[in-house]
Amino acid sequence: MSNQKRKNVQRGYSLPRGTTSLKEGINFSLFARNATAVTLVIEYQTPNQTKAKNLYIPLDPQENRTGDMWHILLQTNNRPFTYGYQISHSSKKTKPTDTILVDPYAQSLLPRRWGQTATYGSRTCCKIEEDNFDWQDDRPLKIPLSDTIIYELHLRGFTRNPNSGVKAPGTYLGLIEKIPYLKKLGITAVELMPITEFDENDVIFVNPETGKPLQNYWGYSPVSFFAIKSGYAYDPDLAVTEFKTMVKELHRAGIEVFLDMVYNHTAEGGYDGTTSSFRGIDNSIYYLLGKDGAYHNFSGCGNTFNCNHPVVRDLIKESLQYWVTEMHVDGFRFDLASILGRDQQGNVLSNPPMIEIIGEDPVLRDTKMIAEAWDAAGLYQVGSFSTDSRWAEWNGRFRDDVRAFMLGKEKTVSHLATRIAGSSDLYETSGRSPLCSINFVTSHDGFTLYDLVSYNEKHNLPNGEGNKDGDNHNLSWNCGQEGPTNDPNIIRLRLRKTKTFAVLLLLSQGVPMLLAGDEFGRTQHGNNNAWCQDNETSWIDWSLLEKNRELFGFYKNCIKLRQSYKIFRLERFFLPDTDNSGVHYTTSIRWQYLEPGVQNWLDDCHGLAFHLYGEDGDGSVEFFIMVNNGSDQLSFLPPVTENQQKYWYTLIDTSKPSPNDFLEIPRIVPLLPNKKIPVKPFSCVVLQGK
Repeated sequence: MSNQKRKNVQRGYSLPRGTTSLKEGINFSLFARNATAVTLVIEYQTPNQTKAKNLYIPLDPQENRTGDMWHILLQTNNRPFTYGYQISHSSKKTKPTDTILVDPYAQSLLPRRWGQTATYGSRTCCKIEEDNFDWQDDRPLKIPLSDTIIYELHLRGFTRNPNSGVKAPGTYLGLIEKIPYLKKLGITAVELMPITEFDENDVIFVNPETGKPLQNYWGYSPVSFFAIKSGYAYDPDLAVTEFKTMVKELHRAGIEVFLDMVYNHTAEGGYDGTTSSFRGIDNSIYYLLGKDGAYHNFSGCGNTFNCNHPVVRDLIKESLQYWVTEMHVDGFRFDLASILGRDQQGNVLSNPPMIEIIGEDPVLRDTKMIAEAWDAAGLYQVGSFSTDSRWAEWNGRFRDDVRAFMLGKEKTVSHLATRIAGSSDLYETSGRSPLCSINFVTSHDGFTLYDLVSYNEKHNLPNGEGNKDGDNHNLSWNCGQEGPTNDPNIIRLRLRKTKTFAVLLLLSQGVPMLLAGDEFGRTQHGNNNAWCQDNETSWIDWSLLEKNRELFGFYKNCIKLRQSYKIFRLERFFLPDTDNSGVHYTTSIRWQYLEPGVQNWLDDCHGLAFHLYGEDGDGSVEFFIMVNNGSDQLSFLPPVTENQQKYWYTLIDTSKPSPNDFLEIPRIVPLLPNKKIPVKPFSCVVLQGK
């Protein structure tokens, strides 16, 4: 059909991709290199119609194609419609042409409440959003990484529990209601697990105990990299507005917003999965394929996104730019980010274009970038993901070394010291700083902190996979009894270990990340892979906040201590006390074992102490920190304070019950000189020089 025979239709423009509202109408543009035919499908309903109708508009390859871009302009500004594409091509691997495909650049999909059936691939799903949100004076906060405290949370699970006390549980608005809590704790950034559209109903497993179908609760299965998850909105029709409102309110409270982005694979899975977008548009461009046409599966989810193809690089870059410019997001965590470094055959690149493009993009220059520097195929790049200081990394070495130390394992003291000092073994040789290390003990993937000290084994039977899913290498210890207990000795030991973990995390060099709810003893009952548990297993139980109010107070005080002294969040690695010329450095760390000047790095050592001192703001500060991972009490002799006019005061003792586990300086008396400090098993004592 020629354009002359089609009313209200023009040739259109090849760029920008997606939809663009112009004075003369709405432009549609789609990349589809190997398509032999493209049809724009419009679903609309007039006021006097009782049922919506589809309008099929074939694109003329002579008129509506420029290179690999198919485009058309509709002379209308009437937006109450949805759209999609039908595509024909010669590939035998894709679905029939009647599949209606999602535009990869669509910024909104057909709204639906959580749990409602998705219609991706079977009907038009793409919407055009009205851009009329009033951001007022909202600007990026640009909080320095050195001042950042990250709080990883699941948007739905954070407030979904009926005891959350919010009016809009499980939603963007519900998170707004918890902003005072986040401020009180001392959080500076929330890291949201995936909030782009996914189908929570695409799970084949059922709970073997109840027979109920499970759901894709975590959302690491994206249908779109632009469209927001409408099921997380109180009113799904207003999902974009609610998300923007949430960001604006968090910014007003001084809290940044990071998104967990999944660019390594999509929800389409293998060839037996639902074709909803990329596979039907151009399978060989968007995915890594073997010579036989089979998918490479470096993601462990059935397919791998072809991140270093130029077209896919543009998609990822423009998606990130959208979240920063239109949605005011402050940072990103990249799931299985090592896949960003694989070429179109799946080989690991020495200088991946995708990683460099993200790091050098001028729009993203002030945006924080955090890599999960591994993938599901065994590629582990913690410390070597990139030499660009723009990239921080989830430091899995920190997690594993701190956990191993707190198990009482041998050969762990030297590793712990390296992590406390900022992981110079990983980042210093490439010219990066301790701030490239995102330190964490727990995350969404694995045990919560309470479960880490309460379970020896994973308990994943409710996931419907015979307890075969989830990591078996948990580095956990139940302290004497698996799961819940009434034994007061076990309860005290678990609490002591929990608080010691908190001190090691929050007083180490690098950027700390907390898992939501760890600060008041949240549990998943031993499930270390709760990706499919949309229920009380994963929903945060806010009644624990009152039950464990003292643990919350301990976390809050530790965060306040970190934020009060720059010596805990340096932008460079420690240097020796003096250089060869005898020049004294302003900030240093001095290691010891039980006596000043005596170190012990032997395999069977179970204690470590270090003296931190230097200039901090208006004057000098110093701390002496002792930690014991053995089964016997150790006694440490503190060194003489660097400023000999100062005395040591006990600030923290994780073996003491509240409120004596964290003491404010005015409430305590100085320690006598040459007095040895007892440190109980699996506990930590912090002294401050005053």
